[in-house]
Amino acid sequence: MVDHVKTDAELVASTLRGSQDAFRELVVRFERPVYSLVQRMVQDPATAEDLAQEVFVKAYRRLDSYDPQWKFSSWLFKIAHNTTIDHLRRGVPETVPLESEEEGRADLSAMLADEAAESPAAAAERRDLARSLERAISRLRPEYRQAVLMFYAHGASYQEICEATGLPLGTVKTNLHRARKELAQAMTALGWGPESETGNVRAS
Repeated sequence: MVDHVKTDAELVASTLRGSQDAFRELVVRFERPVYSLVQRMVQDPATAEDLAQEVFVKAYRRLDSYDPQWKFSSWLFKIAHNTTIDHLRRGVPETVPLESEEEGRADLSAMLADEAAESPAAAAERRDLARSLERAISRLRPEYRQAVLMFYAHGASYQEICEATGLPLGTVKTNLHRARKELAQAMTALGWGPESETGNVRAS
C-alpha cells in the first residue's frame, strides 16, 4: 500500500500540533527554490544561505498565520521577498556573480535546454546562452529580477507573484514587461541577437 504523501497544508497542521518532522519536510520541499530566489536577488551564495535560513525561522514562528486556502509556496515566497528586500534596503552592495557559480547557471541551462538538439556544438551554445542570461538577469533592478525569476524559474502565476510581493497586478505585469525589454537589450549587448524567438541564435 502506497503511503499517503501529505500536502503542504497537512504538514503545516502537523507542525502546529508539535511535529518537528513535519516542518523538516516542508524545509526539504522548499529550501532549494527559496535559496535559488534569494541567491539570485542578492548575488552572493553565503548571504543567500543566511537569508534562506532566516526565511524558514520566520516561517516557523509565523506558521499559525498561514491560511490553508492559499498556496503555501506563495506564503513562503512572500516571507522570502520581504526578508531579501529588507536586506537590500540596508545598503548591502550587490555583487556581480562569479563564473564559478555553477548552480544557478545549471538551473537556467535546464530551463533553456532543447532536448532535440544533441550535438556538442548545440549543447555548448546552450551553456553559453545560459551564462549570458544569468549575467543579464543579475543586472536587473531587484524588483524586476524577482519578477523574472518567480515567473520563469519558479513558474509562479501573476496572482502568486502579487501575493508574494504585495504588489498590484498592474505593477507585476509592468515589472515583467520592463524586465523582458531590459533583458533583450542586455542579451543583444552580450552578443545574442533577436534572430529567433528562443534567442538561440548568436548575433553576427
